[in-house]
Amino acid sequence: MPSLPLMTAAEVAAHSTSKSCYITINNRQVYDVTQFLDEHPGGSDLILQYAGRDATEIMADALTHEHSETAYEILDEMYAVGILASETEEKELIAPGVSRDAFELTGVGSVEDLSIKTDFTTDYKKHKFLDLEQPLLMQVLRGSFSKEFYLEQVHRPRHYGKGSAPIFGNFLEPLSLTPWYVVPLLWVPMDLYGVYITSRGLSAPVVGLLFTFGLFVWTFVEYFMHRMLFHIDDRLPDHSIALTLHFLLHGIHHYLPMDKMRLVMPPTLFVVLAYPFYRLAHFLFPFYIAMGIFSGGIFGYICYDCTHYFLHHANLPPYFRELKKYHMEHHYKNYELGFGVTSKFWDKVFGTELVDTRLANKAI
Repeated sequence: MPSLPLMTAAEVAAHSTSKSCYITINNRQVYDVTQFLDEHPGGSDLILQYAGRDATEIMADALTHEHSETAYEILDEMYAVGILASETEEKELIAPGVSRDAFELTGVGSVEDLSIKTDFTTDYKKHKFLDLEQPLLMQVLRGSFSKEFYLEQVHRPRHYGKGSAPIFGNFLEPLSLTPWYVVPLLWVPMDLYGVYITSRGLSAPVVGLLFTFGLFVWTFVEYFMHRMLFHIDDRLPDHSIALTLHFLLHGIHHYLPMDKMRLVMPPTLFVVLAYPFYRLAHFLFPFYIAMGIFSGGIFGYICYDCTHYFLHHANLPPYFRELKKYHMEHHYKNYELGFGVTSKFWDKVFGTELVDTRLANKAI
């Protein structure tokens, strides 16, 4: 058998639909039999019963259909895609800092596959989590999910297709939907006004220095909030209200990461989160200095939110293509690492960088 990549049990289990169907034999060899489903003499349903798991027993079952040696040879020659990792190998594969190829964890095979819509009925029946056809927030509140189950499911991305999944299902729904261009249209004029106010009390070079300092401060705020607030996961109380607040704040973004209307911060939420920083700046510094620093920070936020949107939904130049890959790996590989969005700087400083140290193409 040619050299094949190691795969974790979770990765194999993620390929459990007619659109992407993996099976294992002897809990070791992994086969992608998606293209064979319609050709299987026993029908596709029989294979799909074992999608994402081991099919050794059923393939050797004389009552159903005992497969010949030729059948196994065909599997090896045409459908082999990987080797199921042992417990020891799996620990190496999913250790902190280890990064597998993007998109594999949830069964999404490539960037292009991000547009493939999740089968709502199949997903709900399999995972018993949220029905994407019903308002989501009350399902989280009333779901009696354990924190462990909730975090596992909310970080397993789904793709809604066209439009946005309902969160509230009532008059509050528009407050959760924000086109990306609202951010620059609304906040750039206000930020320029903040710079203008600063310039009335300080010279232009000082204004520029304070603005630049505020921009640098923002990069830390971006990292700190993403890691310590949006990903409060481990410190999250195991209570339905806490899970609901987490879902509303950031969980929805990891659950539906390609939703175009939920990739930038709604203005109301931004005001709530920005106001404490505004007060802090004015507590620490005189008025004009505080305004200069805060204006730089607001510009950093505008750049961050626009960058975040385009990382998900645009073809980008080389530097941003690398950031796109990095951010997608945060969503589709390891949400406990890779908190920087506009840069990796603070990830490197605090040791949370997603580093590619995977065991690729290991010969077995």
